[in-house]
Amino acid sequence: MISTKSNEKPKKAKPEKIPQYRPNKTNIGGQSVIEGVMMRGSKSMATAVRNSNGVITMETSRIKSAKDKNFLFRMPFVRGIVNFGSQMFAGTALLMRSAEVYGDFAEPSKFENWFAKKFKINPMNLILGFSVVLGIALAILLFVFLPNFLSGLFFSIPKFSNAHPVLHSLVEGLLMIIIFVIYIVLVSAMKDIRRVFQYHGAEHKVISCYEHGLELTVENAQKMSTAHSRCGTTFMFFVLMVSIFVFAFVNWALVELGWTSQSSIVNSLIKLPAKLLFVPIIAGISYEILKFLAKYDNLLARILRAPGMWLQKLTTKQPTDDMVECSLAAFKMVLAMDADETIPTRKFEIKVPYPIARKRVEGILGENAEQSDIDWLFVEATSKRRSELPTLETIDGKAFENVEKWAKDMVSGKPLQYVLGNTEFYGLKLSLTKNVLIPRPETEQLVEEALKYLGNGSVKKVLDLCCGSGAIALAVAKNTESEITASDISKDAIAVASANALALNLKVKFAVGDLFTAVAGEKFDVVISNPPYIKHGDIAKLEKKVKDFEPTLALDGGEDGLNFYRLLAKNATEHLNEDGAMFMEIGAEQGDDVKAIFADYASCEVKKDLNGLDRIIVVRI
Repeated sequence: MISTKSNEKPKKAKPEKIPQYRPNKTNIGGQSVIEGVMMRGSKSMATAVRNSNGVITMETSRIKSAKDKNFLFRMPFVRGIVNFGSQMFAGTALLMRSAEVYGDFAEPSKFENWFAKKFKINPMNLILGFSVVLGIALAILLFVFLPNFLSGLFFSIPKFSNAHPVLHSLVEGLLMIIIFVIYIVLVSAMKDIRRVFQYHGAEHKVISCYEHGLELTVENAQKMSTAHSRCGTTFMFFVLMVSIFVFAFVNWALVELGWTSQSSIVNSLIKLPAKLLFVPIIAGISYEILKFLAKYDNLLARILRAPGMWLQKLTTKQPTDDMVECSLAAFKMVLAMDADETIPTRKFEIKVPYPIARKRVEGILGENAEQSDIDWLFVEATSKRRSELPTLETIDGKAFENVEKWAKDMVSGKPLQYVLGNTEFYGLKLSLTKNVLIPRPETEQLVEEALKYLGNGSVKKVLDLCCGSGAIALAVAKNTESEITASDISKDAIAVASANALALNLKVKFAVGDLFTAVAGEKFDVVISNPPYIKHGDIAKLEKKVKDFEPTLALDGGEDGLNFYRLLAKNATEHLNEDGAMFMEIGAEQGDDVKAIFADYASCEVKKDLNGLDRIIVVRI
């Protein structure tokens, strides 16, 4: 369902008389969230939120029906306590999630970034738990401690000090109601909260429209009242009323037990924990009263519900048509899902603003993060070209989750290619694991030189020694008709190379063994190799991302870094056909040394890379 968000002022309901009789009884209830409504039925739950582009997006889930719950949780009074606790957490989570859907993405603070790096915990999960705890603490402070403290001060006046404990409770209850009303009035002055209250009204209107047997349309729903007998505001009123009687008992009991003090402050501190113990009982009793009175629409029920219905004038506001439309979407979905268990669930289509997403990733990786690495993270997640990134306005929520996860993985120094599990090499996308070296751009130049030699069109036998991920062998296979063999001493490396060949649908023969032992008795026209050439003593001096993550087996070339070139020079003639050639990658300062090793061969030419450094040696027999 799509509709542009309206800027119209709320329309007042037409003064049309609606019959009190409700032919469609339902247990569907709801909750307003940021720019949307959650509806909860007996078997399903749906939350509809209008995003910043004016489009309604939906998230649904299946829930246990009452009869499927544990008997203990279905018991009268106990079910009210359970529902109260679960709604606190679920309601807070929904408010936070709906804010994301709407597009309310605040940039992470330095503390959040530090916390994520230090403890490897999503700070949003901590914030959710903290929000619930803070909400409970605030409620206790405002509606339990403050009335208790103020009434204590009042009755510390000598003229009233001998008042009966019941009077204490009545004054305390009156203060609770006054504080509650003041609190609602103050928060409703906030623009965002006022819109939540409008969606609260939209939720009530839609439920009432259904209960009155009217067609579920925006026009019919707008005729309904914004108040409803099963509203949480009415529940809160019952909580306040029941607490007066329960706290009266607590006050009386404390006096009878002699556990009170002459000091009002000490008295407050004594009474507070005692009263807190009874809060779950108060919630359970209030829930049962609410459910019982919701079943009836007689004069007595209306009188008992009246104060709560009056209070709803503060917590509900007249909604706009687009708000009602959003509420209708959630309600209709719950109706459908409760009736048909085959309807699949869905998740919100969350869009994250690209500039904010990028700043979050930069915050995770730190000031020294390479912008090119961040680019490739987003390229991988969005399947966009790197040149298209600056034009992005938003990215999919799931894509952003992946980028965040990858960025956190890189904080330890893990190379981008290992984090993504792939890399680009000579136009091929190769899978990578920690068991193979990351192919470098310099190795692409090695392939270029070999392809020039192979470019005469004739079919040649080619051997890739120390193949690792299979990058060289697969690039040659892709660009020639040659017969390719690739070998490596590592079985794990051969497994990666084989998987790459299969994924790319390229024909390469693989063999496991140490250099030429893997192809004993065979001869080739061309041998290509990027062997280990780092001096053993220099391994510890390499970048953290190289020494700690790339396989040492593919790096360590022995004491002087030339061990493998000596072995190749010693055995190559046995495996090269007449006029055969070898193409090898070398270290930046190894040109002269490697030329000396191959001095007995017909020719040995050193080629430099784009930076003017020794990089490739071409040997012919």
